[in-house]
Amino acid sequence: MFEVSGLMVFYENMLALNNVSLSCDSDQIVGVFGANSAGKSTLMYTLSGIMEDIRTKEEMAGGERITIRGKIVFRGKDITEMRPSLRAREGIILCPERRRIFPESTVLENLKIGGYLATAGQARETLDYVFTIFSPLERLSKRLGGFLSGGEQQMLAIGRALMAQPKLLLLDEPLLGLSPSIQFLLAKSIKNIRDQRNMSIIVSEQYARPVMPIIDYGYILENGASVVQGTNHELMNNPDVKTAYFGT
Repeated sequence: MFEVSGLMVFYENMLALNNVSLSCDSDQIVGVFGANSAGKSTLMYTLSGIMEDIRTKEEMAGGERITIRGKIVFRGKDITEMRPSLRAREGIILCPERRRIFPESTVLENLKIGGYLATAGQARETLDYVFTIFSPLERLSKRLGGFLSGGEQQMLAIGRALMAQPKLLLLDEPLLGLSPSIQFLLAKSIKNIRDQRNMSIIVSEQYARPVMPIIDYGYILENGASVVQGTNHELMNNPDVKTAYFGT
C-alpha cells in the first residue's frame, strides 16, 4: 500500500535522512522509533508532503536549501513530488508532534475543522466515533482547546486527524510529554482505531515501551538511518533494542 525507497533529505550540507526505506501494508501499524534528532519528524514531514512546502518556502525566502531524494509510492501511485494538500485528498493525514490544536477554538470546532475533506455524512459518523473512542471529548465539546490537559489535547489532535478520513494515518510522537498511564491508554486507542476503522497507521515515537506491543512491524532510526527493523516480537527480543528502549 505504502512504499518508501532510498529516501534522503539534506538540510544544506547536513544529512537528515540517510537512504531510508520502509513499507506499510493495508491495515498495518508500523512503528518508527528513535531518540531525539534521529530523524523521526523529518521522516513524517516528508511522508506527508509538508517537507515539500518547507523546501519551497525556504527557497523563496533565500533560506536553508533542502534537498529530497528517493521515491514514495502510495496505492500504486508515485507521490514523491505531490503537494501535501493533494496527499491529504489521497488519504495521507498527519497528526503532528506537540498536538498543534487550535487553542482558541472549542473541542467541537477543532474536530469540525478537521472534517474539511469529509462529506456531511462522513463527518457526522466520524464525529460520533471520535466521541466513542475518546469519550472525555464529548463532555468537553464546548471547552476551548487551550484549557484541555495534555492527554485530552492529544485525543483531540488524533480525533481531528480522523475527521479528515485518512487511509494512512501518520502519528508523529503522540505520547510526547504524557504520563505513563495516558501513554498506554493512547497506545491501546491507536490499535483500536486500526482494528475498527480498517486503516494503516505509521507512528513515530521516542517512547517505545507502550507502542512496541501494538505494532506489526517497526524500524529503529539512528542519525537519520534505519539501523534495525523487524516485527514487534523480533524487536522486543533484540538485545540492543531491549537495552536502549526497555532498560533490560
